[in-house]
Amino acid sequence: MNTLPEAYIAQMKRLLGEAGFFAYEQALAQPVTRALRVNLLLRPDGSLPCEIGGVGERVPWAKGCCFVDGDARPGLSPLHEGGLFYLQEPSALSAVSVLNPRPGERVLDLCAAPGGKSTQIAGLMQGRGLLVCDEPVPARAQILSRNVERMGVRNAVVTSAMPAQLAERFPAFFDRILVDAPCSGEGMFRRQIEARDEWNENSPRGCADRQLEILKEAARMLVPGGALVYSTCTFNDTENEGVLARFTQMHPEFAPEAFELPGLPSGSRGYVHLYPHEIRGEGHFVSLLRKSPAAPGAPAPEKTERPPRAARPARGRSEGRRKEEPVIAVPDVLAPGVSFDRLHAAGGSLWALPEGLDDVSRLDGLRVLRTGLLLAHAEGKRAEPDHALAMALRPEEAARTAGLTWAQALAYQAGEALELGALEPGYTLLTLCGVSLGFGKQAGGVMKNHYPKGLRRR
Repeated sequence: MNTLPEAYIAQMKRLLGEAGFFAYEQALAQPVTRALRVNLLLRPDGSLPCEIGGVGERVPWAKGCCFVDGDARPGLSPLHEGGLFYLQEPSALSAVSVLNPRPGERVLDLCAAPGGKSTQIAGLMQGRGLLVCDEPVPARAQILSRNVERMGVRNAVVTSAMPAQLAERFPAFFDRILVDAPCSGEGMFRRQIEARDEWNENSPRGCADRQLEILKEAARMLVPGGALVYSTCTFNDTENEGVLARFTQMHPEFAPEAFELPGLPSGSRGYVHLYPHEIRGEGHFVSLLRKSPAAPGAPAPEKTERPPRAARPARGRSEGRRKEEPVIAVPDVLAPGVSFDRLHAAGGSLWALPEGLDDVSRLDGLRVLRTGLLLAHAEGKRAEPDHALAMALRPEEAARTAGLTWAQALAYQAGEALELGALEPGYTLLTLCGVSLGFGKQAGGVMKNHYPKGLRRR
């Protein structure tokens, strides 16, 4: 087992005292704590439709969340790939609870990969409003986009841009912003032992400067009166209280705001430290800042006649090089009365835009991986419903559905064709325990597999 760096030990003894450090050190020798967060888009009450092994008592500070017992592996369930739940570190759930996003708002997750907090926000927004999820690192942005799709989020825009690029396009735009900033990762020392070797006494200082730059851009994008949550998974006061002090000195229009969450220490000073020896979690720092309602706003960016850069289809599908774009329509997969508004065609794909995206040209010039819900994509001269649509649909919204057994669901996610008996031909939404898994296409008495090849599991 890797030992803690001497400089880090000295830091933690200064912050916690000798007795506190001893308790912290003892906690690092205990098993990692995990949580399962139910997808509130599928189960608004946070319940599970069938038994998932290893799910324990509720996490009190986050809706729809339970601790995972021992060595249980719920991630192997086909319902995990169906987006019924997300496995997440328990203390990290606190940041979105403090942010408290609501349906109909405009919300930004500025450091969003791999997507745990973004999809937690989406569940609380219940598909209404606009959620922008940004991750500057392209490879990590792809993982973020995949998780947004897996959890069936309809109202998210996923970008891979630097914060300054977003701030130019979204001045004084968002009601709430989450900055779960890149940090020195001291809260990961139990779960990722190798992180101890990557830490040095200069790490916090370098991270703090980068965190402050991100917060400066976030400040530009928040509406007067809006809420900003700044969080890290580290413990030192340089990156936590120190960054807050520097930021509020530079931006006097921001002030700390007290908060309380069940089962956690008080946030009466506008922030809280979560340590593994005090709660069931790896550790986090969460703070809440409020922008003064009297702060000046900013004019919306001027509209441009130039079309926005086409959103990239999921999983790298070809956008095509035909001289004329194909006409894309949603294939016959929706139940009567079910439709999507605010349609946007680009790059051989058809999207349903979020209600809060008033001007698509805001995205012009950005790397955009997802522009709302991807409904259909071109395959040669025909259009096929996209897997993202399947993940977002509820069974009652589909024209044709077929319920699978557990074994059939595993076979489907492995890419196998299924024999489900005499069913109506055409695209069919396949489900397990009422949870959508993806599309199949009934033809010739066989359900052909349309589960994306890049997602198939053995």
